[in-house]
This record gives sequence, structure tokens and C-alpha cells, in this order.
Amino acid sequence: MNPSLLDEITEAVLKEFSNKPKQGKENKVTFSSNLNTVPDFSKKTSGSQQAAVKTLEVQSGDHHPSTTGKVTFSRNLDTIPTFSGAKTVRQPENEDLPEADFTENREGLKDPELVKEHQAKTPSRIGIGRAGVRPPTKALLKFRLDHAAAVDAVYGEVTEELLNKLDLFTVQSQVDEKSEFILRPDLGRKLNQDGKDTIAQKCQKEPQVQIVLSDGLSSEAVEKNAEDVYLSLQQSLKQLGLSAGTPFYVKNGRVAVMDDIGEILKPEVIILLIGERPGLISAESLSAYICYKPRHGMIEANRMVVSNIHAGGIPPAEAGAYLGSVLQKVLHYKASGIELIKKEN
Repeated sequence: MNPSLLDEITEAVLKEFSNKPKQGKENKVTFSSNLNTVPDFSKKTSGSQQAAVKTLEVQSGDHHPSTTGKVTFSRNLDTIPTFSGAKTVRQPENEDLPEADFTENREGLKDPELVKEHQAKTPSRIGIGRAGVRPPTKALLKFRLDHAAAVDAVYGEVTEELLNKLDLFTVQSQVDEKSEFILRPDLGRKLNQDGKDTIAQKCQKEPQVQIVLSDGLSSEAVEKNAEDVYLSLQQSLKQLGLSAGTPFYVKNGRVAVMDDIGEILKPEVIILLIGERPGLISAESLSAYICYKPRHGMIEANRMVVSNIHAGGIPPAEAGAYLGSVLQKVLHYKASGIELIKKEN
């Protein structure tokens, strides 16, 4: 209730009490919720010598649209007004309200069917429409979900369960933390001293093919795809009559870490299965970098890569089989990257 209205009512009631004789008939004063009316003191009712009681009917109106009840004032000024019979009145629900529609809005497009056809051919965000000056809610939420998945892929870790399943031991680059890995790519290209010593002790020297796995910029890519690629690659090498050295895993590694490995083991060719930089389309894409006799000072043009290995790109099992044939070609021509192209031609 409006506080000023309550003050006016209380003042009027007290004034009436002060003008009333101590004994006699009781007065019943009724106040309307209409602020334009004046309290009516003309109606008298008989009663005993008990304390006079005034009752205020509060009707549903502008001040209390959702409550009805009575406010009772006692002649005894030591008492506190009581609210009796008050109840909440629920507004009826409108069942005819339309449901929110977050579907793509193609209004205004010259050829909506052409846009729909293009959307079927690419996962890119094209023709998503708009809601006023912003993207539709559905498209915006999908964008935020994909961005969160990309961040998780970068800062995640490859599980020990997977590494044990593939029988891979772990070495580490010169990066200690993920924040440093992002800020110092150069440290991810070099093995720490413990890693170099472990590789020298546990791995076969001068193998024909050296297989290495690394999380790179997407641990999720390794978790989702590395097992199928790795097992398929081993099978492919076996069928092609190629031998492989002792495989292992490099934590926080970059592509050029294969140069350090090449200096230690001196393999004919290294294949590095590493997580790609995640995007808003896929956060679990794996790449396979191949280099013939990598050593310190190797130029990037002499490396080659098969990328986009994941369920929505090159299927992992097919990628492993294909990589075996690529390694066979590299060994045959004794070259990789630009040098391989030159020799092939």
C-alpha cells in the first residue's frame, strides 16, 4: 500500500477516536481504495463499551494489484495493525504466447535455397541470419560453445590411460607450464635435458621410421584420433615392409622438436602426430608432420604435413594407411617437402 495513503488513513482513524465519547455507540468507518473519495463517518452502529475497532477494506487496484484483504486498527494505540485474510491472486497464464524461435532467418536473401545449398557443403558460419543488429541466439550460443571447446583443447592434458594403452613413455620439452607454452613457442621446439637422456637410453638408434606423438596445441586431437592413426600407421608400415623405431610422447611439444630428436636418434625419417591449433569448426584436428633426416637448421620448406585428421575431415584409420604410403615415397626419393616435389618431377 502507498505509505502516504496509510498515514492519511491512520490520522483520520485516530482523529475519529479522539472525538468519540468514552461510552456509547461504536463508529464503523469504511475507506474506499479510490483516493478521490472522502471517509464517510455518518454511519453509526450500536456496540458495547469495548474498544472501538475500525476496518479498512483494501480492494484490488493500482496500489495492490495482486492482493486483497483487511487492515484492522484497534483503539488501543499500543497495538500494531494486523493484516488478516490477505491472499495472493495469481495472474492467469497466457497459454497462447508463441514459443521462442531460434531458427535461421533467411528473410531478405535474394536466393535462400542457394544459401541453404552452400550451408550443406561447409561447416562455416554462412547465412546464419540475424536478430536485429546481432546474430540469432542459437548461432551466438553455438559460437560461444565452439570457442570454449577450443580453449579447453589448448589447456587440456593427454591422459595417462591413452599413453599406457599405446605403450608410450613420456618426455618433455623445455616448457614447464601451458601459459609458457603459449608465450614461448621456441621452448616447445627443444627437449629438456632429462628428455634427451631418456630418449638416448630407451630408443632404438638410426631407425628407418621414427614415430613420435605430441599434444601440441590440442590435447583433444590426440585423445580422439591418435590411437586409430597410430595403429593403422603401424599396420601400414608392416605391410609395406618398413621398420619403425621406439615410439614415445612429447609433452608440450612443437613441430620443430623433431630436429632435436633427429640429432639424438638419427632416423631416416620422422613422423610427428601432433594436435593442430584448434578453430571454431573443430578443436580435435590432428596433423602428421613428416621430415627426411631432420637435423638442427632444417628449413620449414623441407617438412611436409597431412592435416585435418578427425571424424569430420580425413578419417583417422584412413589417414594412418595413407601416411604409410607417404613415408614409403619419402624413403624412396630420400627427400621431403619441396625437395620431394622437385625429385618427383
